[in-house]
Amino acid sequence: MKLISWNVNGLRAILKKNFLEFLTAQQPDIFCLQEVKLSEILTDLPWALDYHSHWNLAAKKGYSGTALLTRQPPIRVTQGIGLAVHDTEGRVLTAEYADFFVVNVYVPNSKRDLSRLPYREKWDHDFLAYLQALEKEKPVIVCGDFNVAHTPLDLARPKGNEKTHGFTPEERLGFDAFIQHGLLDTFRLFESGSGHYTWWSQMSNARARNIGWRIDYFLASASLRTRILKSEILPHITGSDHCPVTLLISENPPPIT
Repeated sequence: MKLISWNVNGLRAILKKNFLEFLTAQQPDIFCLQEVKLSEILTDLPWALDYHSHWNLAAKKGYSGTALLTRQPPIRVTQGIGLAVHDTEGRVLTAEYADFFVVNVYVPNSKRDLSRLPYREKWDHDFLAYLQALEKEKPVIVCGDFNVAHTPLDLARPKGNEKTHGFTPEERLGFDAFIQHGLLDTFRLFESGSGHYTWWSQMSNARARNIGWRIDYFLASASLRTRILKSEILPHITGSDHCPVTLLISENPPPIT
């Protein structure tokens, strides 16, 4: 089963670029999109025959928003995390399947002046509590734009960004909590080195120079470890300031021996 996550930085814009070609080439079973920036759900979509579409749009028009495309209909899809303080910005979609949940998330940005950092800290705390509640039922796969580079390996210039939004101690501790709880950073199961990024500034030719940040992730419950076959970043795929990330898992749990 192939899962893809991509912050598309505006779905209408990327549909005019390479999105449909990418979808056709990759044929994911589950495709999680962040920052769709829609004011209303798109109808008469070109993938309607192949995918079921689910949406969580922000109350503010043209802001944030998430979408989920899935070949097989989930058991159910839930918007938000059940807390009014967080659920007006369209940041979370949860799809339940037979043996796991898939949670599509677009984590709030702390802003350049860090004015939203206190809210971000509350978000991290409450979102982890939401995931812990889900794990009491079945394992989770969490993917999306987490708006944080976890370690110095995850951005090109860590020393120069120690007080920058996306790499503050508070944000990194928030992400640490997910890992300490037992969620696996699936990309790090296969790659321990630096130089692997998912977002690049649109200034200073940053992408061509690979001056980037790894802020898009697939996390998974530890109980799914034996089913994880591959976790990759696709930096050659353009169209957004982010690139897609992928997860390949086996269809069924391994037999008990």
